[in-house]
Amino acid sequence: MSERLLVLVRHGQSEWNLKNLFTGWRDPDLTPQGVEEAKRAGKRLKEEGYQFDLAFTSDLSRAQKTLDLALAELGQTGLPVVKNLALNERDYGDLSGLNKDDARAKWGEEQVHVWRRSYDVPPPGGESLKDTVARALPYYVTEILPKVLQGNRVLVAAHGNSLRALIMVLEKHTPESIMKRELATGAPVVYRLKADSTVESIVDLAG
Repeated sequence: MSERLLVLVRHGQSEWNLKNLFTGWRDPDLTPQGVEEAKRAGKRLKEEGYQFDLAFTSDLSRAQKTLDLALAELGQTGLPVVKNLALNERDYGDLSGLNKDDARAKWGEEQVHVWRRSYDVPPPGGESLKDTVARALPYYVTEILPKVLQGNRVLVAAHGNSLRALIMVLEKHTPESIMKRELATGAPVVYRLKADSTVESIVDLAG
C-alpha cells in the first residue's frame, strides 16, 4: 500500500536569524545551534521510523545543509535531492541584511509589521507572502505532489515562508490564518495524504 508521505522541515537557525536580520535570498550559514537543530530533525525522523525515497530543497545553502545533516542522521546520504529556487525563502528586497530593530527605526513599527505580517503587501523591492505562494505553490503542485501521490516518501527542507505556501494548501489556511502559522526551526511536520491529495493525518515532531 502506498504511504503517500510528505515531511516538511524548516532549516535550522542561521547566522542571520541569530543576529535578528532580514535574510530572504541572502545566503548565511547555519549557526552551531542550527546544525544541532538539523541533526535533531534527522534523529527524530529516525526514531519514528521514517525513511525517504526523494528530497527537495531550495537554492539556498542553509536549507541544503539542513537537509544534508538530517539525511546523515537518517543514514540516507545518497538520497536523490532536487534543488530549486521556487522553494527559496521570501525575498525581503530592501530589508534584506537589515536588523529588524533598525528597519523599525527607519520605516516605523507599524509599516514594518505590515510588511512582515500582511499577506499581500511586499516590502520595497521584495515579495509578499502572496508572491512567494505564487512561485512555490505551482512547483509543489507540478513537481512535489505527483511524486507523493505516486507513493514516494518525500522530504522537503526549505524556509518558513516557502513552506507556508505548501501548508496553506495542505492545512486549508486562509490568507489571514496562514500568517499566524508558526514553524519552528528544525522541527519536522509529517503529512500523510489521501489519493485525492487531501491530508489524512498530520504529526508535528517539534521537541
